[in-house]
Amino acid sequence: MPKPETSWPLRLHQVEATREHFGDLLERLVPYLDRKDPPADEVVAALAGMDRVSRERAIDTALDGGTHLVPHPLRELVAAASVVPPWVDWERHRRAHDVFLRPGLLGGIVLGLRSLVYGYAAPAGNKPLVFSGRLKERSARRLAETGKFVTAVTALDGLRPGALGWKLVLRVRLMHAEVRRLLLASDRWSYEAYREPINQHDMLATILLFSNVFIDGVRLFGVHVTAAEADDYQHLFRWVGELIGVEPELLPATHAEATRLARFIRLTQGPPDDDSRELVSALIEGPLRQAETPRERRNAERQVAVARGLCRSLIGDELADELHLPRDYHSHWAFGIRTTFRLLEVTRRGSPRINALVQLLGRHYWDFSVERGLGGTPARYDLPDRLTTAGR
Repeated sequence: MPKPETSWPLRLHQVEATREHFGDLLERLVPYLDRKDPPADEVVAALAGMDRVSRERAIDTALDGGTHLVPHPLRELVAAASVVPPWVDWERHRRAHDVFLRPGLLGGIVLGLRSLVYGYAAPAGNKPLVFSGRLKERSARRLAETGKFVTAVTALDGLRPGALGWKLVLRVRLMHAEVRRLLLASDRWSYEAYREPINQHDMLATILLFSNVFIDGVRLFGVHVTAAEADDYQHLFRWVGELIGVEPELLPATHAEATRLARFIRLTQGPPDDDSRELVSALIEGPLRQAETPRERRNAERQVAVARGLCRSLIGDELADELHLPRDYHSHWAFGIRTTFRLLEVTRRGSPRINALVQLLGRHYWDFSVERGLGGTPARYDLPDRLTTAGR
């Protein structure tokens, strides 16, 4: 017999509609709201007594294959992550790498104005970010670090044990675990409202943002991605998901499976809240905060207006209205981009030389945009020392 609706976690919305569309998936997926990542949680507990420098040195040593002054739980986590499951297919990862580079600048737009925005719009899923980082001051930096992460994990052989992408995934996993530890040790986390912080359900949602949501976004811009290529991309992020601590049975193997899970999560997560709107505003309005002269401000205002319009076209009018994004003519930019790119795609698909050039340009775009966004300061993904004092 199904549970009465009053027994469901407060963060769940549209329970009956979800049952109608997804059957018993609700009963099967909701328990993961209470599941964390025990191996990573044990690591950060073991590191908690170290000073910042010693802690980061231990993590670097372990990721480089060393054992000196590395706590046992950290050695175990790295050893487990070094065992590649038989289902992982490096040739499929290579094809996924090509898919990632293909959109070039459009991929960056989709990552920032669709993938991240969908994540920020989740009123329960966004709370660890709200409590652990200063939204306005760090939004541009967070975007650059996200770009660095995605380019590293999609690089050729980037997820082989010891490669940069592999290391960054494990670093982000430990960063998540430390944020979880700090939140649970504070009096600011509401289990009744949000369940466990950075739980298995929400980690799955994040994997879907960078895989399924990204692929559907570049398709909206006219980029041609075949069904097999979309499955290859999901295959790559299935391994990312395992490395970052998502339990294997949760991770979809195909784009279609991922689409079903993503629709389920969007249906049950509820409308965006004020934190969602502040996060999205901080993300899109970054150029305005960086402008120093009247001319720079005018240019930034145009850039922000176009970004809002593109974001609306990528997430749909209903969510855009809930995020208070204006309705104006700038959303029509997407139509022109889509029409142009579809024509270019016909040429690319018919010419191996043009396709190779597109891949090269995509690689240059990501290298340039990430380095510029980081401003010469390496992306470290260090464990945070504390939560922010005001949640902003």
